[in-house]
Parts: sequence; C-alpha cells; structure tokens
Amino acid sequence: MHAPDLLPNPYRSEADIVANRLGSLALSLDWAAAAKVATPWVQAVRKNPPPFWAMESLLKEYPISSAEGLALMRLAEALLRVPDAQTAIALTADQLGRADFDNAGDKTLARLSSTAIAMSKKFLPEHEGEGGIFAKLGARSVVAATLRAVQLLGRQFVLGQTIDAAMDEAASAKRKTDNLRYSYDMLGEGARTDADALRYLSSYQNAIAAIAKGARVDGACERNDGISIKLSALHPRYEDAQRARVMNELMPRVWGLCERAALANINLTIDAEEVDRLELSLEVFEALAAQVAQHFPNWSGFGLAMQSYQTRALELIEHIAGVARRHGIKLMCRLVKGAYWDAEIKRAQEMGLPAYPVFTHKHHTDISYLACAKAMLDASDAIYPQFATHNAATIAAILQMGARSAAPFELQRLHGMGEGVYREVLKNPLIACRVYAPVGAHKDLLAYLVRRLLENGANSSFVHQLADESVGMDELLISPLRLEPQCSLPLPPKLFGEARQNSAGLDLTVRSMREPLLAALATTQVPTVPEHDVKLTPGVMAASVACYRTWSKTEAAERAAILRRAADALQAQTPRFCALLVKEAFKTWGDAVSEVREAVDFLRYYAVEAPRLMAPIAMPGPTGESNELRLVARGPWVCISPWNFPLAIFLGQVAAALATGNTVLAKPAEQTPGVALEAVKLLIEAGVPQGALQLLHGPGETVGAALVAAPGVAGVVFTGSTQVAKIINRALAAKDGPIVPLIAETGGINAMVVDSTALPEQVSDAVMQSAFRSAGQRCSALRLLCVHEEIADHVIEMIQGAARELVAGDPSDLATDLGPVIDREAFDGIQAHLARLRAQAKPLVTLAPGAPSPKGSVANLIAPQAFEVARIADMTQEIFGPVLHIVRWSGDPMDVIDQINALGYGLTIGIQTRIDSRAQAMAHRAHVGNVYINRNQIGAVVGVQPFGGEGLSGTGPKAGGPHYLYRFCAEQTVTVNTTAAGGNAALLAG
Repeated sequence: MHAPDLLPNPYRSEADIVANRLGSLALSLDWAAAAKVATPWVQAVRKNPPPFWAMESLLKEYPISSAEGLALMRLAEALLRVPDAQTAIALTADQLGRADFDNAGDKTLARLSSTAIAMSKKFLPEHEGEGGIFAKLGARSVVAATLRAVQLLGRQFVLGQTIDAAMDEAASAKRKTDNLRYSYDMLGEGARTDADALRYLSSYQNAIAAIAKGARVDGACERNDGISIKLSALHPRYEDAQRARVMNELMPRVWGLCERAALANINLTIDAEEVDRLELSLEVFEALAAQVAQHFPNWSGFGLAMQSYQTRALELIEHIAGVARRHGIKLMCRLVKGAYWDAEIKRAQEMGLPAYPVFTHKHHTDISYLACAKAMLDASDAIYPQFATHNAATIAAILQMGARSAAPFELQRLHGMGEGVYREVLKNPLIACRVYAPVGAHKDLLAYLVRRLLENGANSSFVHQLADESVGMDELLISPLRLEPQCSLPLPPKLFGEARQNSAGLDLTVRSMREPLLAALATTQVPTVPEHDVKLTPGVMAASVACYRTWSKTEAAERAAILRRAADALQAQTPRFCALLVKEAFKTWGDAVSEVREAVDFLRYYAVEAPRLMAPIAMPGPTGESNELRLVARGPWVCISPWNFPLAIFLGQVAAALATGNTVLAKPAEQTPGVALEAVKLLIEAGVPQGALQLLHGPGETVGAALVAAPGVAGVVFTGSTQVAKIINRALAAKDGPIVPLIAETGGINAMVVDSTALPEQVSDAVMQSAFRSAGQRCSALRLLCVHEEIADHVIEMIQGAARELVAGDPSDLATDLGPVIDREAFDGIQAHLARLRAQAKPLVTLAPGAPSPKGSVANLIAPQAFEVARIADMTQEIFGPVLHIVRWSGDPMDVIDQINALGYGLTIGIQTRIDSRAQAMAHRAHVGNVYINRNQIGAVVGVQPFGGEGLSGTGPKAGGPHYLYRFCAEQTVTVNTTAAGGNAALLAG
C-alpha cells in the first residue's frame, strides 16, 4: 500500500499560488531597498569582471543562444567520453563547423576554432578522400586541442577529480576568504544498476571519511564542510512505484551515510530531484529524521534541498519544519531555484496533466523563492536556512529579511558560478557562503554540469543578464513582485490549440489520481462476447450497406461531433477502461492509462481532420464553368484490430472509417473482445447508428476470413502480423469485383543504432523502455540494438544490470514493469525462439520472472531476455515479446543502416548520437516510417508522431497523421457548365 500524499496536488493554478505567495511577502520585503544594496555589487562585477572561464564572462562571450555557445556546450557534454578518434573527429567537426569563434574574447579558443572550422569544412568524414593522411593527421590535432579546451572548461566547473584534490582546492580558497564552507557533490547521473549504486555508495563513504579528517567534532555542525547525496544514485529504481524496495533496500544505505556524517559532525544534504519523486523523497527523509532523533538528537547537519520552482515549495518547507518539531531536532534546508524545469514542462505536456507542477514565469519562481526564504527564516527554531542563488537582488532581499528575523543562515553558490557577485557580497565578514562543489572525473560530470549551464545561461537568467552590459540596472534589478494571470505556456490540455483538446492523463505518483483506478479494478468485470456465426455474414453486410446510404450523407461536422462526444465519454470513464485493459489485456497501469489517452486522441484527431479534408475544393478552370473536387465515403469497411492495443488501435481504425462516412464491420482480436464491446457501446451511446458499427467476434481464420471475402466490402484496415497481412492481401486480390484498398500496419525488426558519442545512461533508459515495456508486445518495440564496439562492453553491462531491476509480475500491481504475454500460444512461441537463441547466440540477460504476486502466480510470464548475435543479417524474423538482440558494429554507420534496410522491415528505428549531421544523414538513409533520435522509440502520439511503416512493416498511410483518412475515401470531381442556360452572368457583369 502507498502512504497518503504528504503535500497538496502539484497540478494547481499557478496564478492562485503566486497570489498567495505575494500576500505572504507584502509586509516583509522592501524590494527597492534590496535593489539599492545590490546595485554596487553589480557595478563592481561589470567594472572588474571575473576571469574569462568564470560563468559570467563565459556567457558574455558565448551565450547559450549562440551557435558558439551551443557548440561549446555540446562538446563539453560529449567529447571527453568518446573513446575512438574517428568519432571524436566527426563530433568536433560537426559542432565547431557550425560556429564562429573568430571574434571571441578568448584567443586560445579563437585560434583553435578558426583552425577547426577551416579543417571541419574541408575534412569532414564524408570528405576524407580529398585530404588523405594529412587531413586525418590535421583533424586529430584539432580534436586534441579541442579536448584540452574542454578539459580546461571542466576544471572551472569541477572542483576536483578526486575528493582529496577537491579538498585541496577548497583549502586554498578558504585561505583567501575566511567565510567559505563547502558541500561536496560526488556524482552526476543517477544509478541504472545496483552495481552503479554500490559504487556510488562507496564514493560517498570515502568522501565522508575524507571530509571528517578536517571537521571540528565539538563545534557547530554548520561551520564544517559537508556532502550532498543523490538518492537516485543509491538505488537504480528510486521511483514511487518501487516504494517498498526503496524503503527496504535504500534506507539502510542512506542511514549508514547519515551515521558516518553525524559521528564526524559534518552536514549531509539530500539533493532535490524530479517532481514525481518528491513524495517518495519525503517518506525517506522522514524515516531518516526519526532515526536521527533517536540516535543523534544533537546533530543538526541532516538536510534536504528544496526547489522553489515547484508549486508545492512553500508547503514542503512547512512540512519539513513540522517534521523537525515533531522529532525535536533541527534540520538544514537548502533552497534552490531548480534545475529540471524543461523536463518537468515536457513531462506534464506528454502526460496530459491538468497543469504544470512548476511555475512557468521566471519571476513567479523568484516570488516563490522569496516566500520560501521568509518561511525558512520564520521557522529558525526547526530549520537552519541555506539560500542557494546567484542573483544579486535575491541575495540582498535575503539579507534584508534575515536582518529582521535575526535567524542564523548561510548563502550558497555553485562552484564556477556567481563568483563575481559573491566576491563583493563576502566582503562582509559576517556573511557565510557555502560552495556546492561537484567532484569527479570530467567525462562523468560534464553532462550533469551542462544542465546547470543551460539553467543559468538562459537569456532570462540573472547570470546571463549580468554579463550583458546592454541590460540596464533598472531592468536587471527589476522587482519580481508582480502577478501574471496566465501561464507563459499553454496548459497541457491545450497543447494542440483550441481545435483539439489533449487527452487527460494521470500521474500515478499522486494518490488522489491513482485511487480511482484501483477502485475500478475491484468493480469492473470483463464482459462475455458471443462469437459471430459466419453464416450470418451476408445479413450483416446487407445491414452495413443499407446504413451506409444514410450515414455517408450525414454531414461531416455531425459525424465529428459524435466522435467528440465519444471521446469525452471515454475520458470520463478512464478508470473503468483502464481496469478492463489490465484484466483482459494484462496491461500495466501506466500502459493502460496511455492506451486510453491514445484512443481519446484518435477520436478527437479524426473528428478535426475529417471535416477539413472532406470540405469541397474549388479547382481553377475556364470561365463559365465551376469545378469542384471532393472526397466521398467508399462503403462498408472491415476493421481487424490486434490484442496488443485492443482499445486504441480498435477505436483508431473504427473512428477513421466512421469519420469519413463509411460503415464498419469490426473484428477485434480473439483475446480481447470485451474491451472492444465496451468501446462499441460507447460509440453507439454517443450517436453512431447501430448499423454503421457492428462488432463481429471470432477467430481470424473463420470470422475474419469471411468478412474479407464478403461481397460489397469497400476496404480492409488491418493491424497485426506481416504473415496475416499477406493472407488478407491475397484474398482481396482473388475476389471478383472492384479492387479493394488494404491498409496494413504490421510488425518490424526495429533497430536502435548507438555510436560512441551517446550517453550510456540515456541509452540504457531508452532500451529498457523500448525493448521491455508492455512485455515487448508493441509493433514499435526495440528488437535489435546495434552498439559501437568501442562502448559496447560498458553499454551491455549497464543494460544487463538495468534489466535485472525490472519487475515482471501481476499487471495490477503498481510495482510491475511488465506483465505476462497475451496467452499460452504466444508464451510457447517465444520459448521456442529462446531455445534456438540459447543454442545459437550468446546469452546476456536470461532472467526468471519476479517473485509471484501476493494475489497468486501469474501465467505466461516472461522476464526480460537479451542475446548477443554476430550479425545484423542473423535477424530473420520478429520475436513478439521481451527479447532483445544486441550486435556490435564498427566502421561507417551508414553501412549499419544499409544492413538494417536489407532486412526488409521498415517500422521504427532509434538513433543515439551527439553528432547532429550524422543523425540526420542516418535518418535520411533509413527506409523506415518512424525515426527517433536520442529517445526511446515507442509511444507514438496521435497527430504528433504519425505511425506506420513500409516494406514488410505495412502499406501506409500513417495512423494518426494528416494523410490517413484519404485512404478511406474516394475522390469525385463535379464540373458544372454555368453557361448552359445562357451567358456567363459573372463575366458579363464585369
């Protein structure tokens, strides 16, 4: 069971929240006075800027919005981890070739880049033949110089590559500035495997031991240096759905670190992470606080970082103060602006959530920050406040509020950022500042630091504007204390504009959102659906033809209105349909919610598209004549849908045919007729005539075959295997009468190509989702992973470890990642393939299913499997289950694409690379319907990523795209001689 929500729902009105925060600040802050204090700091920084490599100066020369700034950022993120020279050359040429550092202030980069630009334009990999060995030697020297530049950049933002080196740097800085303290951050990314987590745990333990050597055991804890830890680094499944594992497995690791820190009298802060982990972080934090109270009640160094850009920030502070008071201890609280803003915005949009969990206006985040600062100072009995900011005006405001409260506090900055401002602020010896200092190898930490660079380098950020002297003092220090009534972005429901509402999703980490689903599971029954008697097919067809005559004459706008009503009804019944999908199709809850949303999107999308496409088009022609082109319905369509998306694809097919005025004979998959029956009922209740939509359940070889063969069928739309699509195609070709169109979307041997610039953590995440989500039972699922040989061992090791962390089990359990395959026939077929692979390929992941659910054992369960194969050509057929094939490659990535093309399938491909020109060239070369670059390759969204393939993967057109409905229609041109009854009145009138 999940504990109740500890904080309010994060998806609330931004304006209401900000209005409340402004009210709390009204009598406690004089912004004009704060700006007056900040003005001389800003003037001093502009008069005497920090060294070139400091953030303020770097952003002045290379704004993130410029090609040069972007090139520098992309190289910093990727170049150090590229092990092979040829790829490093390609990456350097790709990035520097689109930038111009000639006018830059730093002569080292200017000289380097001018050489690199000249060489990149002449010696890009595709032009190597022009330059021969000299070109290659020259290119390598440019890469070596670029590497040195990136390493120089790394030294500015990473305090040290080891904890000892970092502490030496800190000691040197402290000798120059007495009031400095440090919080060391040992990591960049989170763990993907348990081996990663244990390695990170050891790193934290070693750091605490090193920090402890210089700490005073008898003094105030806040005066000592400390450490910041990331919970997602200590457990590979640090997420709400895995709460039981987190509490059982993560808690002992974190408590061991807390014990070490407490005994050394140093501070330990748990870093902030994404919104969907906040409740879980709080549960872990509260459990640890209880342990602190029991074992180390006088230790005041345990803390939590909090992000003011979250809409729940103020309530979080109030909650933490309550925890401290309840346990009789004092806690540290680090207040930051927040570093995952763009990711939180995208997640809310993709999930169709009702609002954003973060503020969309920067000055609203500033208001929240100030309100949170006031709350922290007011709670000084329970909280030791730590204010992390690089904004001079915010610092001045905090000093003003702090002077009024007389509460002890400290300021914080990130190493390498805000140095100019803090140089001025810390001239006051009574002000303490802690430096948040990343520690680790540059190649591991720079990807993490680039995110901070983007956060602080945005055009609207103070750090960026401080470096831009064209921004006047009044503009730079303008008061944030104003309310914008509207979000700066459309809310997620309005993502697609006014014409089509985005389907509403659910955040399963929020208790109030998931409870209706669990309640529906207890009350929803899968209906029994009688099989169609094939002897009745002629009568069914006659009814469909008869209804077609009236339905096709119904206005397209009226048909669209019916589909919109059905979409609204389906949205309102999301919990019931999700429960149906879990029970009949063995969907996990996340997959069930996504499928209901996709079905809603199909209904709304085709409701918008059909009236638009079917509106008559006036064609040009001679005077005295009108010419009009229009689309008309074809007649009865047979819609044959699969079991892997028994609601979304079923309704997508049916909605497309109905929207264009056709009638439908719908044959659902044998395994999932109950979902289809409820979908048909919903459409009929919305206004679709019963004769226009008839459900005909039964085996494909009898019912499906009879429908395809029936006279009068105007078209067939089918989603399923390539083999069955060919059978349908031959049956249609053998019929007498009209040539009947077939829309077929079939499977694929979908590949992902990974080069040595790709970030292994991102690759692992994409592979776990693409290969194993939905138990691998998606047409788009990843089947073949092609990894560059230079990084293959590391990537394979990460995939092996990440796969072991997945839970295969009862799909109704929120902790389950993949449920069973659809039935015994599918299970036996996959097992036969696995037996062949064990004999012919190298087993990499051969897991047994997870522990049986408390609700009973789960039939037909297959845990993730992976095998290494020798050649791409060894992939001769699709295995429709959680089975991944991995092959190593080297040489020209275009050759890899050619080998994938030669397989004959063409549905999806994933490309993982930081070389932009390479990604585009590979995408252009691939004969596939959907190309996904640097992300997973499943979950195509209606109207965003139209879905469908070519070759053995289907006929097209793409479902959920602007061309799909054309195939359901015939074209008609009507020409009228307007002079038949006399002269051309329009011409004569002119």
